[in-house]
Amino acid sequence: MAPTTTSSITCSDPEPAGFILPDFFSDFPYPFRLNAHCYPVSSASGEWLSNEAHLVEPEKSKYMSLRAGYFASSVYPDADAFCLKVCADFLGWSFKLDDWLEIDRSDVGDAWGVRDCCMSAYRDPTNFQTERYSAKMCKSYFGRFMETGSRPDRFIHTMDLWFISAAKEVDNRAKGVVNDVESYIDLRRDLSGCKSCFALIEFVSNIYLPDDVVSHPVIMALEESANDFVSWSNDIFSYNMEQSHHSTHNLVAVLMIDKGLDLQGAVDHCAQLSKSAIQRFEENRALLPSWGEEVDRQVAIYVQGLQNWMAGSLNWSFETARYFGKDAQTVKRDRNVKLLPKKPL
Repeated sequence: MAPTTTSSITCSDPEPAGFILPDFFSDFPYPFRLNAHCYPVSSASGEWLSNEAHLVEPEKSKYMSLRAGYFASSVYPDADAFCLKVCADFLGWSFKLDDWLEIDRSDVGDAWGVRDCCMSAYRDPTNFQTERYSAKMCKSYFGRFMETGSRPDRFIHTMDLWFISAAKEVDNRAKGVVNDVESYIDLRRDLSGCKSCFALIEFVSNIYLPDDVVSHPVIMALEESANDFVSWSNDIFSYNMEQSHHSTHNLVAVLMIDKGLDLQGAVDHCAQLSKSAIQRFEENRALLPSWGEEVDRQVAIYVQGLQNWMAGSLNWSFETARYFGKDAQTVKRDRNVKLLPKKPL
């Protein structure tokens, strides 16, 4: 989920024409795998999003080009078709909700209203009634989640963290607040959506880690490292789109404002943080303790799922039109990003 804050970057120096994308692929340590159910599930999930969100052209084509089903297939490569469809629907919904909160709404009361409605849908997807599209969609995909007998508590808790951080971001945007680096990192770790997506690893794998495992410092460090890689690499990929909307809710923009870096320097620093996150992930993987044979088996699946998220999100970023439009493969090859003109305020 790529958040935005409306605030202008002011600088006495002329704005650059573009930047060089860091090389994420030549030494990336993890293989990419695509779920075998990708294409039929993607098609079905696209129809679901179009129908449930009442999309019409050109909006329908915009959201189909984001390829939420391909995204789900990239980050959950071992899910069965049923679970993959739930995840694809969730990711498609998250893109629509991101845009609804970030572009269409500036009132924090609206953001809290969406949170209250959606959280009610999660807590009782069968009986809760609403006319709000966003919450109806929650009822749809989360009702299917519940059909599997999976425990919902971690997903619900992490979604609440996301809604709270999204409301804070709407409020920041309305007030013109720009975070410093430290506060941005804290907010982004909740607002990335990764915590909920990581909870879905247990759902698609039919596992449930004991509470003492989930709260173990090594597991938490692994999750934070994976979250950071996904978030900081995404902030590089999404920067061009977000700067065109005068957004400063992006680590590249925050580094420029808070640390005085130029654009290329901020991009390169963000890339170094991304690569450091992979190093931290591997260091903590080597520190995993043993909880016994069965729990260790589930932990191995979960950690593999975190790795899949890093590899899959990186690959999807150049298969979607969300960040580089129709030029994604050219940008991936040449690594040249030409800045988009800023939209009128």
